[in-house]
Amino acid sequence: MIRNSQLCGQAVIAYLKQKGFPEVALYFVKDERIRFNLALESGNIQTAVASATTIDEKDHWYRLGVEALRQGNAGIVEYAYQRTKNFERLSFLYLVTGNLEKLSKMLKIAEVKNNVMGQFHNALYLGDVRERVKILENVGHLPLAYVTASVHGLHDVAERLAAELGDNVPSLPEGKVPSLLMPPSPVMCGSDWPLLRVMRGMFDGAFDNVGRGVADEEEYEAADADWGEDLDIVDVDGMQNGDIAAIMEDGEVAEENEEEEGGWEMEDLGLGPEEETPRAANTTASVFVTPTPGMPKSSLAADHAIAGNFETVMRLLNRQLGIRNFTPLRSMFIDLHNGSHSYLRAFSSAPVISLAIERGWTESSSANVRGPPALPFKFSQLDEKLRAGYKLTTAGKFTEALKTFLNILHTIPLVVVESRREVDEVKELIIIVKEYVLGLQMELRRREIKDNPARQQELAAYFTHCNLQTPHLRLALQNAMTVCVKAKNLASAYNFARRLLETNHTVESQAKAARQVIAVAEKNMTNTTELNYDFRNPFVICGATYVPIYRGQKDVSCPYCTSRFVPSEEGKLCTVYDLAVVGADASGLLCSPS
Repeated sequence: MIRNSQLCGQAVIAYLKQKGFPEVALYFVKDERIRFNLALESGNIQTAVASATTIDEKDHWYRLGVEALRQGNAGIVEYAYQRTKNFERLSFLYLVTGNLEKLSKMLKIAEVKNNVMGQFHNALYLGDVRERVKILENVGHLPLAYVTASVHGLHDVAERLAAELGDNVPSLPEGKVPSLLMPPSPVMCGSDWPLLRVMRGMFDGAFDNVGRGVADEEEYEAADADWGEDLDIVDVDGMQNGDIAAIMEDGEVAEENEEEEGGWEMEDLGLGPEEETPRAANTTASVFVTPTPGMPKSSLAADHAIAGNFETVMRLLNRQLGIRNFTPLRSMFIDLHNGSHSYLRAFSSAPVISLAIERGWTESSSANVRGPPALPFKFSQLDEKLRAGYKLTTAGKFTEALKTFLNILHTIPLVVVESRREVDEVKELIIIVKEYVLGLQMELRRREIKDNPARQQELAAYFTHCNLQTPHLRLALQNAMTVCVKAKNLASAYNFARRLLETNHTVESQAKAARQVIAVAEKNMTNTTELNYDFRNPFVICGATYVPIYRGQKDVSCPYCTSRFVPSEEGKLCTVYDLAVVGADASGLLCSPS
């Protein structure tokens, strides 16, 4: 019944329309006027264009333009205005879409038609002050032309008009500062509004041939039809008014120079024959669908931050990692939410259109299945930051290096990876960065201490027990050796010099210094200052008090970075990166959907 269009009776069609299915009733109607009305009601611009072309009445083209404007299809709006010769609306359309080239041609058309108000409006739209002065002068409004020229700085024109006015030159008000009346520059030249692709409906395939010929289907099946083609209008910038003949039908323009060539054939605005009517995009395959926001079904904090569910993010991070201080993460939440969207500019006076970006989208992806959101923070970016932190550490820029490593620790809870191998790499990265943050914090603290040599030596010694890259470990050992030598603690200096040589140091000058320290220390293996440091007894360093926690002593750890602390620090914020609570009960980092 559907394929053969055997549904009969106006009552059935009216019933479908009444129940909110005009798009279904549309396929069973052969009368072009009824089809046009149903197409407008259902938003089917493709069918409406075909029906309006067949009917070819001014009222139908006007209604088609209104509906196309509501849908943001600027190409069809332009074509509808051209068919009805609605030049006022056409000029304003070119203004709001930023098409200044066609707007200047509309100015010439208004001049040919001797439409003074149309000329003046188009000159205002273009910001063409000289043209406005010319129009006012041609219609005899010399005082207004003089004032316009004077205010806008066209002094040569103003002097000529003043000579013509004689004693009737109008006086400009004193104490007033003139302002330039110019239209705003278009931010971008607008075209059709973007469409989201959706799957064809269950009736679309069945209705393709209903009540229509095969040729009709072929004519409108191209989904990428371009409505943005330029008008095929002859350039008239260098022509005189008298040379432009037969621009409008019904003898609207004088035919003085009808025998000359080069005039505009404006009977249909130079759009060509009817069979080349611009086509609408295939709305059965591409229609605008407003995305419906929803709560993501995910246990990943990053997905909820992207969706803007910040309260859920904080609950997840508190449960998984024991995080209680979210102040350092606030800007990252906002960056995640904003960075996962693309923003399209419409008109200069219209709001920006926000579009969510999906992760892993391809052209073969289903349009009806929403994918996970895109991720502005990637694991590869953290690897680049890690290398940057290494370089800063090598250069001795400890403050900048510490900020870089802390940024990595703050970003990891909001990173999503796919494979199990990447999950292991993320956990390994946490340990690496934690060691550098702790070591750099101790070194910066050591440099702040001026009146406690023993504490300086202890912090320098603890720094050498952080798990650093070999080049950085050598620098830390050399630093601790130097501090202990200056403090006359030769026994400790001997230990650091020996460890430095064991790293197979390639810089001869530093290796030579280490050998000299060993030679001196072997003659006097003593310490003048007692240190809280025993390199023979394995220990970890408290992340808050910077004291050793030797094997067998009680300690508590951070649930996120696994830094160790003395028991008195339990319940306090982890001082390594200021996020999680020390000793909190947490389920662990979750950074992969699998």
